Amino acid sequence: MAGSFCYEKSNLRVFAEKVLRFPGEVGVTMWEMGKEDPRRVIHSIKVGLALTLASLLCLLESLSQGIGQNAIWAVMTVVVVLEFTAGATLCKGLNRGVGTLLAGLFALFVEYLTADRPMPRAVVMGWTVFVIGAAATYMRFIPIIKKNYDYGVMIFILTFSLILVSNYRIDNTTKMARDRFYTIAIGCGICLFLSLLVFPTWSGDDLHKSTIAKLEGLAQSVEACVGEYFGDDQMKEIQDELSKDSIDQNCIKVLDSKYTDETMALYASWEPRYRGNCYKSPWQQYVKFGVALRRFGYTIMALHGCLHTEIKTPPSVRALFKDQCTNLAGEVSNVLVELANSMRNRRHFSLEILSAHLHIALQDLNTSLQSQPQILSDSMNRKDSRISHTTSFDANSSPLLESKTARPPEQVHGIQKVLRPQRSKLVIASLEFSEALPISAFASLLVEAVARLDHVIEEAEELGRIAQFKEYKAGEDVVVTLERTKSNFVENHFPPSGTE
Repeated sequence: MAGSFCYEKSNLRVFAEKVLRFPGEVGVTMWEMGKEDPRRVIHSIKVGLALTLASLLCLLESLSQGIGQNAIWAVMTVVVVLEFTAGATLCKGLNRGVGTLLAGLFALFVEYLTADRPMPRAVVMGWTVFVIGAAATYMRFIPIIKKNYDYGVMIFILTFSLILVSNYRIDNTTKMARDRFYTIAIGCGICLFLSLLVFPTWSGDDLHKSTIAKLEGLAQSVEACVGEYFGDDQMKEIQDELSKDSIDQNCIKVLDSKYTDETMALYASWEPRYRGNCYKSPWQQYVKFGVALRRFGYTIMALHGCLHTEIKTPPSVRALFKDQCTNLAGEVSNVLVELANSMRNRRHFSLEILSAHLHIALQDLNTSLQSQPQILSDSMNRKDSRISHTTSFDANSSPLLESKTARPPEQVHGIQKVLRPQRSKLVIASLEFSEALPISAFASLLVEAVARLDHVIEEAEELGRIAQFKEYKAGEDVVVTLERTKSNFVENHFPPSGTE
């Protein structure tokens, strides 16, 4: 009993400590969130201000008498419509306003047609709600409606059903529909005013900055991955900066950005053209550019997988290709950083300058690989010793196979679990080119990254053409610098979850 009492007392003490620490932990988390992106604080203040303005319709008697109980719809509109970015607010606000207006007009039209019908009113209204609800829901599956106007169709179904059902108990249908539309319009107006004119946050800017962050994050990953594979001391600084996260974290951010890119591009298409140097809206080209970056990121992820292979190439063999692979990775990183800088400055880049250095580094690697055929021949010469080692293992394993009948099935199964991995490693070690395969795979993936980088460059060039970036001047020097930042570089430049 005493032990149980002490155990319960200890649990209560731990629970009390957690309760006391909870306010401090919440405060620290909120402070870090606001410090990471001050726009979150501004957005929270705008939502509170919008709710206060919408609530005045209910709180002030002079205003509530004219609108009545429908004033609560203004508050609901603010909660639903006011989003983090201006594009998201415009998309939802206009969809909600148009959907409410169309639903009110259509409900009044149905009410007018069924006013003098001999059929029971409840039957007509029930049948109308079924037909309109089913038809409008089916329309939501149309791709263009699902992409741009899905929220508006949903609001149409909701408002139409509520007005039509309420009409069965209320005589003055026109006044109720008018008041509801007025309150929703007031709520949308408050949201649009605060979102567009008071410290606006643009989805287009978020998409532009996140694309730059992805380019620089991939540049860091390429250099750090090759540096770790060859044990380059010059890359120790980058590896220390990425110590909290693995090297492929930037690639994961890129690979998981498909939904974010498409959402931001959709919301950006609703925003006004607030930049004079962007005569067209290239937001869909940003999405295509993101696709090319993800394909490039797949290769970098595979390149990172070579760091954790079970079969290792000897350091002496790696040293033969260290300089060529490091130079090629450096040139790939330089191209990515130059693309990021050109996009940041909204200017075109020099394709000739970037391609020249990249092709030279690629040719050097190809020449180095062709000049070392003895690596494969040395692996073949070591075949005899490995075969003898494997043969001895097979000979030793034959008594084990013979003794299976003398052992219980449980013990035999356990022995197989222990011996199978060992046997697999020995068989793999007996392959002719086992030492040459890892470095060959690594070099092949690095060359594949260069091939996919060409598609990234093409999409970047097309993006600059559509967005009408500044022309590149021949006299300008291309200075490629990769800003050394903390491991959460990409996270800080990606839009917060509110954007979605």
